[in-house]
Amino acid sequence: MIGIIDYGLGNINAFCNVYRHLNLPVTAVHTADELEGCDHLILPGVGAFDNAIEKLNASGMRPTITRRVIEEKVPILGICVGMQMLANSSEEGQLPGLGWVPGTVKRFDPARIAERTKLPHMGWNNVRIGNSPLFRNLEQDSRFYFIHSYYFVPDDPSHCLAHSEYGGAFASAVGRDKIFGVQFHPEKSHAPGIALLKNFAEL
Repeated sequence: MIGIIDYGLGNINAFCNVYRHLNLPVTAVHTADELEGCDHLILPGVGAFDNAIEKLNASGMRPTITRRVIEEKVPILGICVGMQMLANSSEEGQLPGLGWVPGTVKRFDPARIAERTKLPHMGWNNVRIGNSPLFRNLEQDSRFYFIHSYYFVPDDPSHCLAHSEYGGAFASAVGRDKIFGVQFHPEKSHAPGIALLKNFAEL
């Protein structure tokens, strides 16, 4: 069962609809008890870093999510701010992150961005994929949909699973063991996004 963690942020229905279309079992998870029946977890997120951390803490699910991911090795996929929450900290806020993929979230430098709109980085962009089962059978430079002003800088370069360009290269996917994060929105990225979500479910 794929559990979409519903702590008040992210388009939960969009993920559920993708997996139902793929005929894969999925459920929205609202409580710690509901987490126990899931063998894959998705942590969506939108908005500000501190607000996301506060909402996850307030949900009462964080200790159980931590146990299931860190001790029981249940695969988890963080998306957008959900990916940024995997880091130790963010320049956007003051609260500590989960720290599951060591790194820092930094703000794009608008002075380095040639595009007129500068920030946020919004729209379709190419993703240069590395050797990860998350991207199995996806073409190099597949295009995904982004909307963000901050990006993940992993402490260990080997934790960068894919990168994109926006005023320079940045990590558009990270991973460590069975912990994964993508900065883009696969649920908004048509065929490549559906393929990635299917790959995650098959890990």
